[in-house]
Amino acid sequence: MDNIVSHCFQKNDKFANSLKEAFEHFVNQRANKPAELIAKFVDSKLRAGNKESTEEELERLLDKIMVLFRFIHGKDVFEAFYKKDLAKRLLVGKSASVDAEKSMLSKLKQECGGGFTSKLEGMFKDMELSKDINIAFKQHMGNLRYPQLSSIDLTVNILTMGYWPTYPVLEVNLPMEMVQYQTIFNKFYLGKHSGRKLQWQPTLGHCVLKATFTQGKKELMVSLFQALVLLLFNDSDELSLEELRAATNIEDGELRRTLQSLACGKARVLQKNPRGRDVEDSDKFQFNKDFANKLFRIKINQIQMKETTEEQKATEERVFQDRQYQIDAAIVRIMKMRKTLSHNLLISELYNQLKFPVKPADLKKRIESLIDRDYMERDKDNPNQYNYVA
Repeated sequence: MDNIVSHCFQKNDKFANSLKEAFEHFVNQRANKPAELIAKFVDSKLRAGNKESTEEELERLLDKIMVLFRFIHGKDVFEAFYKKDLAKRLLVGKSASVDAEKSMLSKLKQECGGGFTSKLEGMFKDMELSKDINIAFKQHMGNLRYPQLSSIDLTVNILTMGYWPTYPVLEVNLPMEMVQYQTIFNKFYLGKHSGRKLQWQPTLGHCVLKATFTQGKKELMVSLFQALVLLLFNDSDELSLEELRAATNIEDGELRRTLQSLACGKARVLQKNPRGRDVEDSDKFQFNKDFANKLFRIKINQIQMKETTEEQKATEERVFQDRQYQIDAAIVRIMKMRKTLSHNLLISELYNQLKFPVKPADLKKRIESLIDRDYMERDKDNPNQYNYVA
C-alpha cells in the first residue's frame, strides 16, 4: 500500500489520511481483540524455540508489526497482554533474543512515549538488578557455614510489584532446607534494603533436581510444585492424592495438573495406580525407579491450563479499571487548571488527552463519580457547568 501511495498518488496527503482512517476503521471493528491478537503474535515470535527467523528477519517482522500496531485504538489492551507474556518469557528464560526484546521495547517507546513502556522497562531493570543481588548473595553464603545447604543453589528474582502482572499468592509447604534458605535471604536482602517487604511467589518458582534411577543419574528441570511432589518420595515408597495434598498444601486443581505432568506425560518419573490420563481421588503414586531417557537433563513440562475466557476477561477488566483511574486523573487535572468548565468543553478536553477509545456515557459516569466524591460540583446557576472543588 505504501508503494501505491508513493508511486500512484505521489504521496497525496488526503489519500494517505483516507487510507489511514479506513485501516483504523476495519482493524478496530472488534474492539479489544486486535490488540490482544497482535500481542500474542509478538509473543510467538519473541519466544525461545522460534527457529524460523534470523535476527535480521525478526527485526523486519517487528517493523511490520508496528505498522499494524499504529492502527489499533486500544493500545493499553495490547500493553496488558504484552506485559503478561513478557513476564513469562523473562522469568523462565524463554526469550529468543534479548536484543529483539529491547528492540521491540524501543519501537513501542518511540511510538507511544516513555509512559507506555515505563513498566516494561522496569521489568528488564528488575532482572538486571537481580543478577547483581544474586552475585552478592552467593558471596554472603560463602562466608556462612551451612553444611546442610551446601548442595543447594538458590537464585532469586526480585520483582517490583508495580511493574509486573498480578499473581495469586499461594501458601505451600516447603522442605526445611528451602525455608531455611528463604530466611537467610530475607535477612540478607532486608538488611541492605530496610523498609521493603518481600513476598515469595511459589507459582513462579522452578528447580533442577538431581535424581538417581536404575539406569543412572539424571537432572530434572521442574516447576517448584513438581519439585515439592517429587522430593516427598525420598522418604515414602507410595503416596495417595490426599497424602500429597496434605504434605504440600498445593491447591487441588494445581496438584492434579502437577501429578498429571509427572505420571501421565512424556517423562513419567512417577507411576500412577491405576493407570489413566486423569488423576482421581483414589489414585496412588510411586517413584518410577526404572525411568529411562537418553538425555541427561530432562525438562518435564507442566500441564498448562489454556488461557480461558475468564482469564482473558480478567485481563480486560484490569485494563478497564486502569482506564477509569486515568479518566478520573484527567478530569481532576483539567478541572484543577480550568477551575470552571462546561460539560461539552470538558468532554472535548478529555478526548484530546485520553489515548484510548472511550464513550461519552463512560465519561459521564466518571464525572458523576467525582461529583459524588466532592472533587467537583455542578454550578448552582448552570447545571451544565462544573466547578472544581479545591
